Amino acid sequence: MASAAPLVLVGPILDTLNFTGIAVFAVSGALVAARRRLDVIAAIFFATVAGIGGGTLRDVLSGAPVGWMHSPAPLVLCVLVGVCAWLLPTRIWPERALEWFDAAGLAAFAVVGTGKALDLDVAPLPAVAMGVISACMGGVIRDVVAGVPSILLRNELYITAALLASGVFTGLVLLGTGTALAGVAGSACGFTLRAAAIHWGLRLPRHRG
Repeated sequence: MASAAPLVLVGPILDTLNFTGIAVFAVSGALVAARRRLDVIAAIFFATVAGIGGGTLRDVLSGAPVGWMHSPAPLVLCVLVGVCAWLLPTRIWPERALEWFDAAGLAAFAVVGTGKALDLDVAPLPAVAMGVISACMGGVIRDVVAGVPSILLRNELYITAALLASGVFTGLVLLGTGTALAGVAGSACGFTLRAAAIHWGLRLPRHRG
């Protein structure tokens, strides 16, 4: 009896979202270095750890080959983004540019992480968790390296946005929706929620203690 086909086939849409996530997270990392008036090597370093940190953790946890160790494209992208962001004057960036780039990376990586987990025959719930973890860790690593409080400690709709992106993607895939439509819809939902949180300061209730 033939084995069942994978639930998700990692293809062009997830590859596109993956490189989009790497690029926008890399920009957020380079902006941290630029605003601290660090040198270009520091900007490249920050761009790299932010751009590939979450994906590296995803691949290690899932037992998949670490992408940038088998193809130089993610590293090259991080270097180029880091240099370009560092060369631009910080005054041209909107005040909250870092948060907006981070939001785009979060939404993209949540879907990519989930899709790659599903492609490895991981059950839907752990796949959603994988998407959330890989999406959030890029920003966490960037903040830790920069010596600033982690975004996860700011009581913002951050993990929730990643969970929404991952959940919508998984739900649509389970319903038989094509990977492309599910990926776009999941990313759009996650980004929209995070954008609303940035713009209107939406938060979940704090623990009362």
